[in-house]
Amino acid sequence: MRPTTTPPTIRLSDYKQPEFWIETVDLHFKLHPTETRVRSRIVFKGNTERTDGPHDLRLHGQDLKLISASINGTPLKDDEILIDAEGLTIPGDLVPQDGFIWEAEVQTNPQANTSLNGLYMSKGMYCTQCEAEGFRKITYYLDRPDVMAVFTVEIEGDVPVLLSNGNNLGNGKWHDPWPKPAYLFALVAGDLVSYDDHFTTMNGREVDLQIFVRPGDEGKCAYAMDALKRSMRWDETEYGREYDLNLFMIVAVDDFNMGAMENKGLNIFNSKYVLASPKTATDRDYELIEGIIAHEYFHNWTGNRITCRDWFQLCLKEGLTVFRDQQFSGDARSHAVNRIENVLQLRARQFREDAGPLAHPVRPEEYIEINNFYTATVYEKGAEVIGMLRTLVGADNYRRALDLYFERHDGQACTIEDWIKVFEDACNTDLSQFALWYSQAGTPRITVTEDFSGDTLTLTFTQTNPDTPGQTNKKPQVVPIRTGFLAADGSEAAPEQLLVLDEALKSFEINGLVDKPTLSLLRGFSAPVVLERQTTNAERAFLLTYDSDPFNQWEAGRDYALDLLQDMILNSAEVDPAFAKAMRAVAVNEALDPAFRALVLSLPSEDALAQAIFEQGTAPDPDAIYAARQTLAKAVATELSDDLQGLYTELATPGPYTPDAEAAGKRSLRGAVLSLISHLEDDCATAKAQFAAADNMTEQLSALSTLIRHGQGDAEVQAFYDQWQADRLVIDKWFTVQVASAPADKAVDVARALTQHKDFDWKNPNRYRSLIAGFAMMNPAGFHRKDGAGYEFFADWLIKLDPVNPQTTARMCGGFETWRRYDASRQQLMQAQLQRIADLPDLSKDTAEIVGKILN
Repeated sequence: MRPTTTPPTIRLSDYKQPEFWIETVDLHFKLHPTETRVRSRIVFKGNTERTDGPHDLRLHGQDLKLISASINGTPLKDDEILIDAEGLTIPGDLVPQDGFIWEAEVQTNPQANTSLNGLYMSKGMYCTQCEAEGFRKITYYLDRPDVMAVFTVEIEGDVPVLLSNGNNLGNGKWHDPWPKPAYLFALVAGDLVSYDDHFTTMNGREVDLQIFVRPGDEGKCAYAMDALKRSMRWDETEYGREYDLNLFMIVAVDDFNMGAMENKGLNIFNSKYVLASPKTATDRDYELIEGIIAHEYFHNWTGNRITCRDWFQLCLKEGLTVFRDQQFSGDARSHAVNRIENVLQLRARQFREDAGPLAHPVRPEEYIEINNFYTATVYEKGAEVIGMLRTLVGADNYRRALDLYFERHDGQACTIEDWIKVFEDACNTDLSQFALWYSQAGTPRITVTEDFSGDTLTLTFTQTNPDTPGQTNKKPQVVPIRTGFLAADGSEAAPEQLLVLDEALKSFEINGLVDKPTLSLLRGFSAPVVLERQTTNAERAFLLTYDSDPFNQWEAGRDYALDLLQDMILNSAEVDPAFAKAMRAVAVNEALDPAFRALVLSLPSEDALAQAIFEQGTAPDPDAIYAARQTLAKAVATELSDDLQGLYTELATPGPYTPDAEAAGKRSLRGAVLSLISHLEDDCATAKAQFAAADNMTEQLSALSTLIRHGQGDAEVQAFYDQWQADRLVIDKWFTVQVASAPADKAVDVARALTQHKDFDWKNPNRYRSLIAGFAMMNPAGFHRKDGAGYEFFADWLIKLDPVNPQTTARMCGGFETWRRYDASRQQLMQAQLQRIADLPDLSKDTAEIVGKILN
């Protein structure tokens, strides 16, 4: 049975300013693994806009032992302090309403804090994670983002390195001159070494840069430092934003729930997004390190200097900063490839959210546990909204609006309304309808019909916005549709146009055409929508060959594959030889970017196929989907059989490894070619040879995954472990590759066996995700085994983790969110596991909220 008390629902409509503001915070830490003491001196002032007083003093606090407390130097008695599980209250008659000094001492137990929120231990290192509400596990405070204060910190401890936010005053003392909310507070202390550099800002200031890691890891920091310096320069040239402290620090931490955290001047990173060497990191690792380093640095202005008024505005900082890091990565690598990869991620994660029980607006209207709203909708869809806004107003107006945003709101905690108003003022436009993107959940569906008469093409678009939990009868949104027109010879028959669909039904006329063109719609994926249009495979092949927009060129091939695979799965259709020929034409076309060619050769994912089949009104069969993809891949390999070995050899990158986009693109295509070759070799000889000869992790892991997928590679799996057992991040990959690549009928057994391995530290989020998420999220056919063994295994491990780390558990529950799309038997099996979780007597509110939504 569930507990009788239900956590309260927090609603945007209930927002009120705090009764008191905070001016300054002085903290003194005396670190101890189990008995850390924290003394605080906090200067409060009354909020003159809250005239409904007198007010009690309500401070947030969790898992704290209060030693003493005073107001204006007068100690408070025990019966004057009302303490509960969420904080403490001082009656209003004891609180000077115009302002006062609060002093307190508390004791915490970092070693027992397995939630990894607040102050905790990571293999002997003290670490903090305060976003969203972790600071309340450090001391009693107004732990909300609109309360911003200047922090001064002093740290005592028996470890050599003592770090906090801001400028270093020496002897464990730190001062951050910029007011910040408590969620941006950071402290790290431990046996660390630093990798040092410096940066000269556009105005000539010298900034010291330091990356702190465990001894022995300093040789894996060069790329992260290079990415940091490039990010700093890019933010100056593209956004005019200069860094504002004398020191910028990054710390790599092994036990971390998220990717990284943008704490002012002291970014704390999951070590997997800092540490890299050619032998231990893949090309994808390097790409992620570059992007995440940039993301957290860019938060210095879009998140720190300007922050959120409340957590409902999370997309204000995250959507904007994701868009900025996507721009940076495009400039650093390939805009075309980067855009395709971003959309693949959006569709795999965010479209899945929008289509299921966890759908919510970019700016949610209510929550029970805020940690559950660090979602693809807030981040990835939030970034798409920024991209649409830039498309609509133009690059120059976008920059003008951002300049005004920084000028108007520096040092403030803001809302989406503030953000929209900046654009309306800077661009002299009305964005009230566009703002619906922030308040309406779901993925709009767009249909289009064509009529060509004389020299005029008439395009008629229809927009529908499906119902989502709690939202029906939605209004039409503003959808920018970049549209190209191709002549029969592949040239542009007319200039590209931006068609703005802002009604449920709207037509556009394109005049002066000689012949009916082939349409290239939604170029660059100019809006996060589902575009439904009747087309032919011949037209897709034409676009794949001639479209000047790389995204739509790729999309044509993907849609071709998607339709063919569905026909094979649902109607037992044969492989279309024309498709295999089209794939060959792309694979051997040396005029195309190798990374782009690799993306075209990659078939739609099993999850994408399952969703497409479900949307046709049929329950997808995971086994049939797996088999069809294998059949089509072998058909493409057969068509390319005369080319594969030559391509494979040509794509080798001799000489020392470099992580640049050109070399990484060649390795990506070479990996795709290796995968095709393996369908033609019974003994996977090429993959075995590549594994033996590989001098970099990208090619070693590519070969290993290929062997495992074909039921081979036992010796190579052991050899990989023997080689890398001392490297914790590489062993994470070892766990993942085995469960993600295992043949579907063996995946559950492989996963179960690996949970018994001596290196499976399930309390470490990286290791837990590498195995449990690797199985549930990356091996759909194995997870959806008919007998339900995959569901039971997954639920077992969610139940085990929840009391230890609710935040990671809740996020992992998304593996069950699509349960309603499958056949009745699988639905019943998944529902039983979900109910089993929901019925736990001490289930965390994090997990209870997500499981409740999935079930209901």
